Amino acid sequence: MKKFGVRDQVGYALGDIGGSFVNLYIGSFFLIFCTYVLGVSPYFMGTMFLLAKVFDAICNVIMGTLPDRWKLGKSGDKFLPYINISKWILAAACLLAFADVSSWGSTATHVWVVFVYLFFCVAYTADSIPYGSLASVITNDPVERTKLSRARAIGGMVVGLGFLSFVPMFIYDKSGAVIPQAFFYIAIVFSILSVLAYTGLIRLTTERIRDDKPAGTKSDYSFKDAFTVAIKNRPLIGMMVASIGSLLMINGVSQLAPIVFAERYQMPGAFAINSFISIGVTLILFGIIPKLVAKFNKRNLIIATSLFSFVAALVMTLVTIDNVYLFMVLYNVATIGSSVFVMVVWALVTDCIDFAELQTGKHYEGTLYSLYSFARKVGMGLGAAIGSYALGWVGFVSGAKAQSPEVANGILKMYTGMPILAFILILIGVGLIYDLNAKRTTEMYAALKERRAAN
Repeated sequence: MKKFGVRDQVGYALGDIGGSFVNLYIGSFFLIFCTYVLGVSPYFMGTMFLLAKVFDAICNVIMGTLPDRWKLGKSGDKFLPYINISKWILAAACLLAFADVSSWGSTATHVWVVFVYLFFCVAYTADSIPYGSLASVITNDPVERTKLSRARAIGGMVVGLGFLSFVPMFIYDKSGAVIPQAFFYIAIVFSILSVLAYTGLIRLTTERIRDDKPAGTKSDYSFKDAFTVAIKNRPLIGMMVASIGSLLMINGVSQLAPIVFAERYQMPGAFAINSFISIGVTLILFGIIPKLVAKFNKRNLIIATSLFSFVAALVMTLVTIDNVYLFMVLYNVATIGSSVFVMVVWALVTDCIDFAELQTGKHYEGTLYSLYSFARKVGMGLGAAIGSYALGWVGFVSGAKAQSPEVANGILKMYTGMPILAFILILIGVGLIYDLNAKRTTEMYAALKERRAAN
């Protein structure tokens, strides 16, 4: 079997790239498409986002149990065959989400919006649960898992900052009005790229942590036992709380960002500039994160940067910055704690999964990750809902070519204010609940190494 190396890291990054082409595009621009093109109320969108994510979270748990129960195909792999199927469903969801059905009438349009978003939720769950669980079977080495976590963060950055940042240049015309058909054309491109990226993941990554059960064999798996293990796993509960905060910010802010630059600063292209600034910050972090983790450990690094970002976001909400360039620089510096969390979080989650193995001697990777992902979907739903409701709270008018200055200022305050709540939840989750400090983590892996060697 091939040794862990750059091949696995590139492949794992490609997996996040594949998911991000669809997830980030829908997360950032589906609200704009539905309110501007389809004329759907932001209150309707917010309620739908929230309820759909509750449904999605339940699907997460169901999906997580499937790989733990059954293998697909003859390869002996646990998660890769599921990804190979779900990549096509996710690509289809992207195309359906941006189909212009504005001519259908109000009732039919609203029904369609709900249908396509629920379909997307199911498709992304069918893909993201096996993908997130995959890291725990690629390697069991803590250092190598940190490399996978970092690779995953870079994968999302490639799409979020390298591709998504250019979307406003195509969906807005010179007068600042949206171009309805542009959304679907972009969806076609992103769907193709998503499938190609997932194909790269399947070909480049290797599942090294295996059991002896042949494909098609039903295991002695018990969801009740797995669920009991999860709710008693304090580190996992802490990461669930922290991730609700992180996704609350990411999903809420991502929906508001294009509108902030288009309406408040009258500069849609600033969305791309802001993304390039984010790339610079992320690349710097990419180079220094391993050294910072080695010196301060993962948990302490998240606590310190999140505390800084909480204070900085509070100041930016209280002080209005009119210069768009100064605003972009300060905002990216102020929210640096989010970037650090995203780069390190997956290594912490795999620590939580191994903590369960230490306690029980059993492998519940799929179920534990799905329960953790349940919390992530709650955060996504809350973020998307609050971002949508925020537009209604400040007087946003669906279908209008432009918003009033008062509305634009209100959106700006929501954009800077949402991270405050996010960092509070991160600090509670990682600082107060998650209790795997450096000493306990070292002891845990020493014990696991001894047990695995004995087995």
